Amino acid sequence: MPLTALALVLVAALLHATWNLAAKKAGGDHHFVFMSALMIVLLWAPVGMWAAWGALPAWGWWEWALVLASGLTHLLYFNVLLAGYRASDLTVVYPVARGTGPLLTTVGAVLLLGEPLRWSTLAGVLCISAGIWLIAGGTALLNKAQDPTQRQRVMAGVAWGGLTGLLIAGYTVIDGYAVKVALMSPILIDYFGNLLRIPFMLPKVWQDRARFNEAWRTQWRYGLVMAALSPLAYVLVLYAAQQAPLSHVAPAREVSMLFAALLGGRLLGEQDRGARLAGAAVMALGVVCLSL
Repeated sequence: MPLTALALVLVAALLHATWNLAAKKAGGDHHFVFMSALMIVLLWAPVGMWAAWGALPAWGWWEWALVLASGLTHLLYFNVLLAGYRASDLTVVYPVARGTGPLLTTVGAVLLLGEPLRWSTLAGVLCISAGIWLIAGGTALLNKAQDPTQRQRVMAGVAWGGLTGLLIAGYTVIDGYAVKVALMSPILIDYFGNLLRIPFMLPKVWQDRARFNEAWRTQWRYGLVMAALSPLAYVLVLYAAQQAPLSHVAPAREVSMLFAALLGGRLLGEQDRGARLAGAAVMALGVVCLSL
């Protein structure tokens, strides 16, 4: 992977972990997702319009189909991720999601984009699987068998994290195809993906405007953090994907797991930080193997 691509991925990883911390602290639901999407569209409008000025007239139905597919997959991703944060700890949901995501993305890149499959993939799979086990509690998870509340919380985090990882792989392959094969602008993929998913969220939010107003009053600061950092983090990853294979970029960006495990333990007061950080380190080793 070129050094410029690696630098983009590392910066994106820190930004990604930061906005996930804000989303966890917000404790929001679909109202928070809608609010964040509105903020993204407004905050990044100058950049989006600048990127669209020369490129948009050349788009056909296929480009718009890719943007729509990306936007809807991202919409499902955000809602599932926030549901996981309400059900469990960030240091369970986030690493499991970011660990399973690159595995499925690598499969998608090999099958759909024709990228080569190397021996290091198996090592990466084994390391990431071991890391998921550690983050979920490892042997401590078995010791919690006598406590149904703790066991239920951890297993809920693993389930929601795994589903989130599946959606991560989905939008990563779609967007990777868009920027690498269809040669679309990473900025436009992200901006119009946000814009197009707003109409799909509006009816449900409109039915419960009182709760949306309450969410806006109490969660707008967290939404602003997400709106500022989430598009920037993802656009950097897409630019990196233009310079390196998607099967390298997608796993490498998961160093954000290390940031999230540390931040979740120190700032959110979540327990078992040592074991989860060790698990994140093992998963990061798997990411390195996948990136070789």
